[in-house]
Amino acid sequence: MKNPNPTDAHRKPGLQPDFWRSTGGRTSSGKHSLNLRRLWQITVLIMTFVSLTPLVVMTAIDYRVTQKSVESEFLLRTSRIVSNTKRVVEFSLLERLAALDFIVQDNRLQMLTDCARLEKILDHLGQSFGGFVDLGVIDSSGRQLCYVGPYDLSGVDYSDQEWFRSVTTQGTHISDVFSGFRRVPHLVIADRHELPGGGFYVLRTSLEAEFFNTLLSDLELGGRGDAFIINSQGTLQTSSRMHGDVLDTIDLAVPEYSDATRVYETRNRDGRSLLIGYAYIPETPFILMIVKQKAVLMEPWRDTRQKLIGFLAVSISAILVVIFAVTTYLVNKIHWADLRRVATLHQVEYTNKMISLGRLGAGVAHEINNPLAIINEKAGLLKDLFSFTDRYADDPKLMGIADSILSSVKRCAEVTRRLLNFARNTDGETAPVDLTATVAEVLGFMGKEAEHRSIEVKVDVGQDLPKLESNSGKLQQILLNLINNAFAAVDDGGRIEISVAPSTADSITIQVADNGCGMSEYELTRVFEPFYTTKRNKEGTGLGLSITYSLAQELGGSIDVKSKPGEGTRFRVTLPLSTERKEGSIDEGTAGG
Repeated sequence: MKNPNPTDAHRKPGLQPDFWRSTGGRTSSGKHSLNLRRLWQITVLIMTFVSLTPLVVMTAIDYRVTQKSVESEFLLRTSRIVSNTKRVVEFSLLERLAALDFIVQDNRLQMLTDCARLEKILDHLGQSFGGFVDLGVIDSSGRQLCYVGPYDLSGVDYSDQEWFRSVTTQGTHISDVFSGFRRVPHLVIADRHELPGGGFYVLRTSLEAEFFNTLLSDLELGGRGDAFIINSQGTLQTSSRMHGDVLDTIDLAVPEYSDATRVYETRNRDGRSLLIGYAYIPETPFILMIVKQKAVLMEPWRDTRQKLIGFLAVSISAILVVIFAVTTYLVNKIHWADLRRVATLHQVEYTNKMISLGRLGAGVAHEINNPLAIINEKAGLLKDLFSFTDRYADDPKLMGIADSILSSVKRCAEVTRRLLNFARNTDGETAPVDLTATVAEVLGFMGKEAEHRSIEVKVDVGQDLPKLESNSGKLQQILLNLINNAFAAVDDGGRIEISVAPSTADSITIQVADNGCGMSEYELTRVFEPFYTTKRNKEGTGLGLSITYSLAQELGGSIDVKSKPGEGTRFRVTLPLSTERKEGSIDEGTAGG
């Protein structure tokens, strides 16, 4: 039964690919045929650059464009709110100024100085417009002729007040917020009217600062927005959420004059970025300001940005995983293709070498057999001649020498017979195989080494083995390679066990076990790799077990290994009883890694 990957049970878990830790194929000069690590690195870098560069560039461009678009939208929205609020405030003030002008035009001075009538007018104004606190009539000298309202201001002299001087020269006046005589923050709206006989009088009303708060309270501002009005000195004309109460000075710079609404970005003392929109209200000392915290405004966009960045990170990770996986897979395929190519060349070289050795052995055996036959004949003749003479026949030393020569000749003949048998078995034909004789022949080559190193070799071949149809040459190579490995693994005085027994009804198992140094788990994952050797001092070529694996596959069987450091190693070859010749190959299953 074929086992395409005999080392799966011994694989080490991990992500390191085969080509990374493998020594790889080597040329005859001992160098790697391909630098696969560098090939893998260059391929990963190129694929990563080509795949990720457009994605990252487009994401960066989209990021900047989206950010600018969002910021522009906030600027436009803030500008629109400032402009609309400016018009509301301007209209409200001009509306009340127009109401005063209408009263002046519709009433003579005598009627306006009638405090009862003036009180009715104030009551009508409150019902129609709202916001009017009081009304007062002031003559050209600044003395208040008539006053109606909640404060005691009758007869007050306003000649030294700035608003009075302004209205006498300009005709109308809207003051900024101040405390005045009443000690309450308010603003003044005054209208001058010329008298027919010369001179003038002024109709004056006041609005509480709360009037502005009413106009600004309904604004919907994002980004923790703060809407307030200041004068040209930076004094608050309304209360502010972030910058103080009425008549406090704000900690922001007073924006430069502009006829149009403007929006700009700045930073406060804490370093926070602020979005400020402002507008100068015409014919008034007021500057409408709306201040928003940019960081708060950008929070929804940042949340979306985080999701986009997360999606980008996941996409990049997925792309990198695919790049690494595909590149590793392809380079691994190249690794095994190159390894098969190099291993095939070495195997061809090894096969040719074995054929050449077989032919050389056959030639040597034939050449030796002829002198051995002569020696055997002459030694037998000498022994017969000695036996005809009593003097020599009774000499045990002389007869012993003759017997020793004949015994040595017989031993040499046995060796040459083995060489001839091994040479004849190098072809690819399938024939009945006597496993007992095959094991004995292979051990015959190792007998002297076992005797010299005091290695115990135990052979257990079953008596009733089924008939095996196989290639005896390939079977001899398998046994020779495994037994050679076992001899290399054990120390002097070690033990090697060879057993042959049926495994199933249609297969047979050959086991070669030793009590040598054993192998680690990592060595087990690579034991069948071409050019990898575990022999001491690295004197091996690393092809023995790789070729053994291929030969087992060619015979239709499989090979597996078990080993522990310090406890020895056991190789088990399972072969079918009948085998058709198969083409051998080194595939990816031969590598444990």
